[in-house]
Amino acid sequence: MLRWTVDAGADEAIAETARDRFAEPAPPAAAPAPPASKEPRRPEPHTPAHAPRPASVPIELESADAAMASARDLAAACTTLEELRGAVAGFDGCSLRHTAKNLVFGDGNAAAPVMFVGEAPGADEDREGRPFVGVSGQLLDRMIAAIGLDRTGAYISNILPWRPPGNRKPTSAEVTVCVPFIRRHIEIVAPKVLVLVGGTAASALLERSEGITRLRGRWQICPGLSEDLATLAILHPAYLLRQPALKAQAWRDLLAIRARLAEAANAD
Repeated sequence: MLRWTVDAGADEAIAETARDRFAEPAPPAAAPAPPASKEPRRPEPHTPAHAPRPASVPIELESADAAMASARDLAAACTTLEELRGAVAGFDGCSLRHTAKNLVFGDGNAAAPVMFVGEAPGADEDREGRPFVGVSGQLLDRMIAAIGLDRTGAYISNILPWRPPGNRKPTSAEVTVCVPFIRRHIEIVAPKVLVLVGGTAASALLERSEGITRLRGRWQICPGLSEDLATLAILHPAYLLRQPALKAQAWRDLLAIRARLAEAANAD
């Protein structure tokens, strides 16, 4: 039951102690309704279907296309990570920001030659405000440590800066709205090597429909980013935890990353 509750999204306590509602006094009885009036009911005035919305009714949230255009304009105006973080924090075109605890922007060394981009924060990341700090993040740390990297030599972010409720998979609309921010994020960091962690990050930035098992393992170019940016998609650590037999493929990808970083260092 506890596992089911957590999977449903109820993974945070709302009070320090449990509340026994059975011990609370019963609510007061409702007052009896007043007797019905004998006066005939006046018909309500007819409102045509095209009548303007009353001012008291809140305006609907902007569409995904309008939100993406707004995100693109905001991202393009940013020249530093500080400016971009502020633009993302103030962006209201994605409903996830209203359900998340913290903005999860990035972590590591922004001057590092390699940048990892994942899918979205989970519960641990949302709580700490840092990407890849949960079980999957701990495996990612061990993976990059195997090729001589840590967070002082790498930079890490996500497609989405806010956690989807219950750690569900992001919707296509949520990804579309947030992509302009991560593209600008990559441009400002300007890594020599870009690693897309998992299928959502790979399909969103490579603009491909294939699954991660088809996209991984070969160097590609991200549309809209520099053609000199070597990009590799890898299996997500969470996927490897469920499919440990695929760790051999992950190791080959890590060796390819190490080799490409060595080439970049020699070129400098």
